Amino acid sequence: MNRKQALLKRHRRNKRIGLLVALLALLALGVLGPWWLPVAMLPLLWIAHEAWLADHLFYAPGDDYVYDFPQAAEVTGVSLVSGRLQVPALHVQGDETLVLQVSLRASWLGRLFDPAVRLRGAAQDDLQVFERGVHGVRYLNLSGCAQAVAASELQLSGRFCRLLGQPRLWLFRQADAREQRVMVIAPHADDAELAAYGLYSQAKDTWIVTLTAGEIEAEHYQRMGLAAAEAARLKGRLRAWDSLAVPRWAGVPEAQCVQLGYFCLQLPSMRQHPDQPVASREAELADTRLFRQLNTLALPGDDGVPSWNNLLADLRALLREARPQVIVLPHPVLDPHPDHVCAQQAVLQALQGLEWQPETLLGYANHLHDNDRWPMGDSGAGVALPPVMQTQVMGQPYSLSLGTALQHDKAMALGMMHDLQPRLPLKRRLRRLIQRCLTGRRASPYGENEFFRKAVRRHELFWVLESPAHSGDIDRE
Repeated sequence: MNRKQALLKRHRRNKRIGLLVALLALLALGVLGPWWLPVAMLPLLWIAHEAWLADHLFYAPGDDYVYDFPQAAEVTGVSLVSGRLQVPALHVQGDETLVLQVSLRASWLGRLFDPAVRLRGAAQDDLQVFERGVHGVRYLNLSGCAQAVAASELQLSGRFCRLLGQPRLWLFRQADAREQRVMVIAPHADDAELAAYGLYSQAKDTWIVTLTAGEIEAEHYQRMGLAAAEAARLKGRLRAWDSLAVPRWAGVPEAQCVQLGYFCLQLPSMRQHPDQPVASREAELADTRLFRQLNTLALPGDDGVPSWNNLLADLRALLREARPQVIVLPHPVLDPHPDHVCAQQAVLQALQGLEWQPETLLGYANHLHDNDRWPMGDSGAGVALPPVMQTQVMGQPYSLSLGTALQHDKAMALGMMHDLQPRLPLKRRLRRLIQRCLTGRRASPYGENEFFRKAVRRHELFWVLESPAHSGDIDRE
């Protein structure tokens, strides 16, 4: 069981215990008071649960985030005076990644409504949101505000929270990935767009490599009258098409969009038995060719065998062909999805022994272990750093700023993804309505799916990971 599954199991166990206690309390009210009182309170308790207790938050809001950034990147002499960030003489170009550590304490209203820090004084105001009841160290993303920070013109104020103590500021200067050859590794169709549409749509040269067809959980297509396996095959074909067609919206050449067609949630089994084929869970398929037939590039795995060795051979062939300077892939610590973990490991394994090595690895997280709402806040807002509760090797943050027009293009790219189009279940729609009415949360203007809110933001956040360039033997083929 991975960490996220363990956290979710604990969360559900605690919720069941809480519901049992509430039920016993209601029964006691029915015995000691009017019989109708617990009946009347049941819908009120359900509404309160949906409004304030339905978030999957698997840590205490009073826990500090823990990041260990290099001392050389810290800007000394920073202070917060009357809400204005005071910074000593600082030379910036404007595209640096800036991270500000602050201590936040929620007000009593900050336990009912989402507390946030408002940033004013840059070209555009920002509002970065945190957990209800927050009381601890958090990290703001000031990327895109470099000029205002250097001029000591950036103003910070809390909404439903207070900023305490002295802040700390780190400045990271990295090469502009948009000026390099970029390969985005997407475990599923839409992962590249969620994590890196702003980056890959502006890059000098881009390759999009999608590893799986994403064919499972096809109940939406079964409503058309299809059997489960037929629905899975249809969904896989649609998502395979999406992975090849949607990057064209961003100008990626057709020949540089590749769908490998392996089966969803089967990468861990493939890795465990690298020379054995692993069939689809739901599509009644043991041949990947149905999902990779639209590729224009011939690859070693075109024999259709869904094995780990074929996946590695495909990746090595693509790396030799594309020779990317930057590889964008799931973060090895932050993103717990099994296919994402295996995708990152497959790339590192494929790189071992290759003559061509990337200059930079950028990690992304489309899923988190312990907070399903991150990045918190509304579409268009900044992306504060995610929760990290213990010191781990994270890499340095690399934040790319997206203007409004680029955010709109990214939203349209996500809207073309079939997996983000179906309506939410009724329970989730009711939860959204209750939260909008009682807690002030706003729906994304771009679509119902939660990824429209989480991914269409003013920042795309990556982490510069250790390059494998000097590990293993070098293949001189």
